Amino acid sequence: MNKQEKERAWDQFRQKYGIYLRLLEAFPEQQYHTHPIPGLRTFAEQVTHMSGTIVRDIAQGIAKGEITAVEGAEPKAAAALTSKSAMMSYAKQCWIEANAAVATIGDAQLSATVPTPWHMTFPGWVGFNIMSDEFLHHRGQLVAYARMCGVQPPFIWGFGDNAPEFRPAS
Repeated sequence: MNKQEKERAWDQFRQKYGIYLRLLEAFPEQQYHTHPIPGLRTFAEQVTHMSGTIVRDIAQGIAKGEITAVEGAEPKAAAALTSKSAMMSYAKQCWIEANAAVATIGDAQLSATVPTPWHMTFPGWVGFNIMSDEFLHHRGQLVAYARMCGVQPPFIWGFGDNAPEFRPAS
C-alpha cells in the first residue's frame, strides 16, 4: 500500500464509519450497559473498543510509529457513555482524531515496522488492514446486539444515507 492507495482505503473506511454512526444513533440508551450476549462486551464497551482502540489508536500509532493502545482502559471510558449525546460525541471525536492522524501518514509510515502492545509488529500498511478487519468484525457484533434489542440496523452498504461528511464523494 502506498499513500495514494491509503487515501482510497481511508475514504471507503470513512463511509463505513458513517454506517457505524447511524447504528449507534439507532441503539437504545437503556441498553448501553447490558450484556445481551453473555461473555461479550456491552454495547458501550464495544464502542470504546471500536472507536478508541481500533480506529483512533491504530491510526495514531501508525502515524507516530508505535501503537500504544490500552484495552484495559476501555471499561472506564465506556462507563462515561451514559447518554446518546455522550456516545455520539465520543465516536465522532475518535473519528476526528483518527482522521487527523491518517492525514499525516505517508509512504514512510506505511512501510515502517510498527510495534504494538499485542506482542507483535507489522508494517504500517498492515495496520490499515487490521483496523478494517477488526472494525467490521465488531460492527457485526453491534448489529447482532441491535437486532436482539429490537433495533433495525442501517443497511450495510447504505452509504448515501450517511451524514454528509460520511457519504460517498461525488
